[in-house]
Amino acid sequence: MATIRPNILWICTDQQRFDTISGLGNTAIQTPHIDALMQTGVTFTHAYCQSPVCSPSRASFLTGRYPRTTRCRQNGQQLPADERLVTRYLADAGYRCGLAGKLHLASCADGRVEARGDDGYDEFHWSHHPSPDWEENAYTQWLISKGQSWESLYSGETSGFVKTGVPTEFHQTTWCTEMTIDMMRRFKNDTSPWLISFNCFDPHHPFDPPADYLSRIDPANVPLPKFRPEALVGKTEYQRIDHTESSDGLFNYDFTKMTDQQKRLVVAAYYAMVELIDDNVGRMINALKQSGQYENTLVIFMSDHGELLGDHGLFLKGPHFYEEAIRVPLIVSWPGRFASGKQYDGFVELTDLAPTLMEAAGEDVPFRMQGKSMLPILENHNGHQSHRDRVYCEYYNAWQHPHSYGTMLRTGHWKIVVYHGTDEGELYDLETDPDEFENRWNDPACVNEKVELMKQAFDASVFTLDPEPPRLGAF
Repeated sequence: MATIRPNILWICTDQQRFDTISGLGNTAIQTPHIDALMQTGVTFTHAYCQSPVCSPSRASFLTGRYPRTTRCRQNGQQLPADERLVTRYLADAGYRCGLAGKLHLASCADGRVEARGDDGYDEFHWSHHPSPDWEENAYTQWLISKGQSWESLYSGETSGFVKTGVPTEFHQTTWCTEMTIDMMRRFKNDTSPWLISFNCFDPHHPFDPPADYLSRIDPANVPLPKFRPEALVGKTEYQRIDHTESSDGLFNYDFTKMTDQQKRLVVAAYYAMVELIDDNVGRMINALKQSGQYENTLVIFMSDHGELLGDHGLFLKGPHFYEEAIRVPLIVSWPGRFASGKQYDGFVELTDLAPTLMEAAGEDVPFRMQGKSMLPILENHNGHQSHRDRVYCEYYNAWQHPHSYGTMLRTGHWKIVVYHGTDEGELYDLETDPDEFENRWNDPACVNEKVELMKQAFDASVFTLDPEPPRLGAF
């Protein structure tokens, strides 16, 4: 247990895949500030979300529980009132909690403002996404205070499935950073520790970075998406549909009709959005140092889920469990207290964050949290002990394709995806096929592996049943 309660700066991006950090080998992108964070903390190279879409994933890591347990299983589905966020637990323990940006634990479609439960946030600067769909959008109000409007700033110029976004100084990521820094400085005057959630909307689609960031990256220098046309034959109906019909509301990403130049431009725009985030990570870390709070602040950098970005002939997200969709960046740093410059290559889940924060704050982990604290890894006390031997992920009719329900289990060697109510599924031998091109689901040579993994996936689903069932009348 920690004896000094740290401040917590929790940086969560939206839809950022694991391989978008230059310090982890991506030579087409520059992320010097995230790279520097790697040098002061522990980088988890195999961190997995528990759902490949926003709301179920966020409900899961904020509670330390699985989507089927939280009952927040679909995008925009409201988290039940009897669920408790880690921010609520920490607020009860004396933390002052603030948020800038997105929460997404309830619907905010069709002009509805997201309903808040008892989330523990004392200060709440809400902006689900940049466009001014709600008067209550704090980012919209900030623009107005500066004599600007999103409509006038958002140029709308398009080029090959990419739009030119708001200038950097007025960007939602910039606003989110300024709100975070302001809270850091003001909360410093309190006697209690603080937790601040930075939840920008980028690099979520639409792919619309500021023009100056897009100009930094030459599309010719980014890789084409990983795709083999012959591999599509053995894939599921969901993948065959999304190969031609994925839409972000602005564009239809029909992979079969996009040119190589257009595919590269989308990747470049996505990378540009990440580079904007990286510069703002640098701003927040500098603000911690300048305010004298750096040494006693635990910093998390992560994302809620990934982005397919053309790999496997798919863009955006959906009922897909490829590494690009479910494996996310995760770096945790606390200078002088946690290991520095360490990479942990074993499996962790985002459910593990909530119990880790409870222990780091010197609090008992609530019995109902299902994750496993990563504190032994962070404090370099786990030796060669494995944290997890498998990871588990779920999809419940959450984004597109009515009646699509999927369960994924990954071990060190294999990955299985079961699509319930159908005869379809996916099975990959990750030692011989790390890019998941060859679906072995119907391969007679893999029957034994398939049966064993289906049993393990079923076991995992049962073991994620609520250890503390809802109170009577909770529904």
